Amino acid sequence: MTDCEFANPRDYVKCVVVGDGEVGKTCLLVSYTTDKFPTVHVPTVFENYAVTLTVDDQSMVLGLFDTAGQEEFDRLRVLAYPDTDVFVVCFSVMNPTSFENVKEKWIPEVRHHTPGVPIVLVGTKSDLRLSYQEIKQLETEKRSPIKFQEGLELASEIGAHSYVECSALTQDGLKDVFETAVVLHPDSSSQ
Repeated sequence: MTDCEFANPRDYVKCVVVGDGEVGKTCLLVSYTTDKFPTVHVPTVFENYAVTLTVDDQSMVLGLFDTAGQEEFDRLRVLAYPDTDVFVVCFSVMNPTSFENVKEKWIPEVRHHTPGVPIVLVGTKSDLRLSYQEIKQLETEKRSPIKFQEGLELASEIGAHSYVECSALTQDGLKDVFETAVVLHPDSSSQ
């Protein structure tokens, strides 16, 4: 599906989702587009999804581009970046390294290839903050889950337009991620 297929290109929003491997990008997209949490992990190279949303009485198609976060895909991943309307930059609230990589890797990469494109910062796996087992595992590494306030502060520091937390498993906050992304589309407010 391309912008050319729409009578009005403003009816289409290209949203590219980036972040470290295994932070839950694919689960986020599959859960959102199918209302089902995927039970099998299949590493992603590139996957595309499309959903129709209505925002402010306007119907829009949201093109969702899932990218691989692993370093071996760095040169391929950037091929998805041209014509992006909004980026969703993900980290897992249970993975402090993925949080650090937002600033160290993902924002520099996105800003280098697509300066000025709006960013939504997303903390995934928020349901795991309540998991005793997950918290104990982090404690053995002398680490702790990322707090909501830390996400807000990072969003401000990197110039993201919003910070949203979600759980693909429970779907808590899931719709907020993509409704926020659509609202950031440069032409969505000028209709």
